[in-house]
Amino acid sequence: MADIKIMVVDDDRNICELLRLYLEKEGYDTVVASDGAAALEAFDAAKPDLILLDVMMPRLDGWQVCREIRKKSQCPIIMLTAKGELFDRVLGLELGADDYVVKPFEAKEVMARIKAVLRRSGVSAEKKARIVEYDGLYINMENYELRVGGKAIEAPPKEMELIYHLASNPNRVYTRDQLLDEVWGFEYYGDSRTVDVHVKRLREKLEGVSDRWTLKTVWGVGYKFEVQND
Repeated sequence: MADIKIMVVDDDRNICELLRLYLEKEGYDTVVASDGAAALEAFDAAKPDLILLDVMMPRLDGWQVCREIRKKSQCPIIMLTAKGELFDRVLGLELGADDYVVKPFEAKEVMARIKAVLRRSGVSAEKKARIVEYDGLYINMENYELRVGGKAIEAPPKEMELIYHLASNPNRVYTRDQLLDEVWGFEYYGDSRTVDVHVKRLREKLEGVSDRWTLKTVWGVGYKFEVQND
């Protein structure tokens, strides 16, 4: 884990120091930024594998930082904040956060969530390529590349992660709650229709490419990536 770098962004020095101690004890390299503007300045140089990001900060808040980072990187982000209302959780999801921890928190829980997000993101000491291919479909999660019928298709991060998750487990049925937990990565207390919206957008991109696989609705249950057996 010595090669895995985590950036902590918080204007509370005590929280930064606490997290730094726990992270280094777990074997992670650690970079600390005291506000949002400093985080953006340090991001390109530090090239972190994961960011612990506070929301309420001077200069630039966490939402602005998350938005700017998502313009150029899919680096996993865990929002670490006192703002725990449903609206804030939903906003974090929509902006591309991978997890959400509400203060006050237990450092051990944060460490567990870090490990879970790193696993889901494919960041490990022995990183393996995460590529799925079917007839007319190519998904590469190392560089978030989606090709449909041989053509490169633009897709937001969560759409990529959703189709990759389903296609990596062909013919397995997932409920909406399972997909929210396993793809979005934290308990979602709001409307699970966000999954339906992402599936609808994916279908528009994948429609008519192949009759050997389909993104199928299992009525009353959820969704599956259905593959025809030879």
